Amino acid sequence: MYYIKKTIEISAAHRLELDYESKCTRLHGHNWIITIYCRSKELDANGMVIDFTEVKRKVKRVLDHQVLNDVLPFNPTAENIARWCTEQVPLCYKAEVQESDGNVAAYVVDD
Repeated sequence: MYYIKKTIEISAAHRLELDYESKCTRLHGHNWIITIYCRSKELDANGMVIDFTEVKRKVKRVLDHQVLNDVLPFNPTAENIARWCTEQVPLCYKAEVQESDGNVAAYVVDD
């Protein structure tokens, strides 16, 4: 099995829809660190699992410098964004989303 890991930084704002009072329900921004993990039993014709540039493009073109509530069809929590990343990037089995230092969410695809 071959594995790659791509780390991407984006700047984006969001506000959370919560059923409790929180400052996070107000619009605020983060410099997000998103780590994408991909795997494949075989390499493609170029000797890659997937091109790192393609991984970056799939995530950054949608999320960077955006209000995430405007571009994602769900409550943009770190957990939901991690799941979304696994759905966007071919061969992705895990994504980690760090919204601030010490606050990281991950989603792992069940096989």
